[in-house]
This record gives sequence, C-alpha cells and structure tokens, in this order.
Amino acid sequence: MREILVQPLSREVFAPFGDVIEIEGSSSFPINHGMCDRYHDLAKVETSGENARVMISLLRGKPYELPLKLAMVERHPLGSQAFMPRSANPFLVVVAPNEAAGAGNPIAFVTQPGQGVNIHRNIWHGILTPLGGISDFIVVDRGGDGINLQEYFYSEPFIIR
Repeated sequence: MREILVQPLSREVFAPFGDVIEIEGSSSFPINHGMCDRYHDLAKVETSGENARVMISLLRGKPYELPLKLAMVERHPLGSQAFMPRSANPFLVVVAPNEAAGAGNPIAFVTQPGQGVNIHRNIWHGILTPLGGISDFIVVDRGGDGINLQEYFYSEPFIIR
C-alpha cells in the first residue's frame, strides 16, 4: 500500500485546491459600532448549472483514527464545498490533483483549531474525516439540478499516517 504523510494545513500549500478559512493572517474591519471584527470574503463559493443555489447545512461526523486507508476520492463539478468546524477537534483534509485518467496522488492535511477549508469546484478530495471526537461542521455548498458528484477509485489504496 502506498503511504501519505499528513502535513499541517496552510494557505500557501492548499491554494491549488481551495481556500483555508481562518482568522489567523486574515485582514478584518470593524462593524456593529466597533463591537465586532469582520474577516471578510475568506472563500470563493462557486455554483454553476441549472437552478444552482448556495446551501448552508450542518453535519455531525463520527471520528476516524489514523492510520487510515484511502481508496476513493470524490469531486463536485458544479460547485465548491466549504467545511467550517464548530469544535476544536482537528479534521483530515485530503485533496488530489486532476489528471487525464482521473485523480492524481493525494495529499493529506490536518487542521488546527479554528481552521476550515473551501474546496474549489471540480477538485478531487476525500470524505469528511473528523479526528479526536464527534465533530459538528457548517457546510456551504451547491444545491440545484444536475449531477454534482463524481467518484474515483484508486487501483491501489493509500495508507494515511
């Protein structure tokens, strides 16, 4: 089995796949009579296709443990997907480049408290993978007509450590 080593999530390394959503390092401006700071426009929400609309949902995920076998990734050709944790538990973010035959070799990241991600439209990625405990997430993605899910199964699985 091929091995993937988990690395810390950062804006620079994740940029080809999407946006890191976090306060750290983001610019802000005061609102509500100076009682609140707005960290503005942290992710590009993408929707396309028939009757496309932006949806906000809540997810509650059971935790996974490392090492973890990865045999499949998915992508959404009609819209981006943003995952913002509502707890301090980390989660695993797996992404893979597009290649002519499907998904390329995956890259795995682990989040720090307060970090979320927005995975751009048509980017291969793993499923939601909470670590450390049951975790709740706010999810912003696309609703509407059309098929917005494609799955790719690797001929040989990977082990994520």
